Amino acid sequence: MSDRLILTEVRDRVGLIRLNRPQARNALCAALIGELRRALDVFEADDTIGAIVVTGTEFGFAAGGDIKEMSSLGSLDQAYLQEFNAGDWLRLSTCRKPTIAAVAGYAFGGGCELAMMCDFILAADTAKFGQLEVTLGLVPGGGGTQRLPRLVGKSKAMEMCLSGRLMDAVEAERAGMVSRIIPAAGLLEEALRTAASIANLSRPVVMMIKECVGRAYEMPLAEGLLFERRMSHAAFGLDDGREGMRAFAEKRPAVFNTRLRRSEQQGLHREDI
Repeated sequence: MSDRLILTEVRDRVGLIRLNRPQARNALCAALIGELRRALDVFEADDTIGAIVVTGTEFGFAAGGDIKEMSSLGSLDQAYLQEFNAGDWLRLSTCRKPTIAAVAGYAFGGGCELAMMCDFILAADTAKFGQLEVTLGLVPGGGGTQRLPRLVGKSKAMEMCLSGRLMDAVEAERAGMVSRIIPAAGLLEEALRTAASIANLSRPVVMMIKECVGRAYEMPLAEGLLFERRMSHAAFGLDDGREGMRAFAEKRPAVFNTRLRRSEQQGLHREDI
């Protein structure tokens, strides 16, 4: 068994990250989260990687935070001063490349929160989601009370957070938390296929679209529509945009080079769009 808490590999321009703490049901200790952050940094910096898949094992994604480690905080002073659930924990939510959570088995507490940080979730038919902090006399601290209502609505999120009730894959898909349900045996391969199909598209356009959808949760509609429109305008200046339209007219597959024009690489910034 590897001593590493995160295992990484690259498949078909997809960065694969596996949580690797099976003896603790992939409980999210600080060391594991630190390794996750470093793996994401490497994949973000690698121009050959177009998408990232985060997964656990066929038996479980992550059972939550490391309770033994959390209990060592001991006081409000320590939790507050150490800014628990900040720092490295936030890295997945700031990843610019598309991220997919492939969840089989349990995704509880911090594990559920980690999956929700990804752009979308593909769930095995064995998946179960839950925010169980209330059963420990704790409050979710990694986004459970914030991302869950945005995904499944206030009523269902309230019930889950207040009671600790679990949600299976079928209910999660029906509620909008999960994109698709896949038989457990084929979950990882389907997640990798989906990620590869995204990785082979225009990278700047994919990143623009990801940012537009993300803004939908943070902006009033009028501002979000304006942001989307400016991104749409900017895409016309990309080599990939011109190639995509030309390929359509010529009835051939587009060949995206995923690069901005040199002038745009030097001068295009989000605040300028």
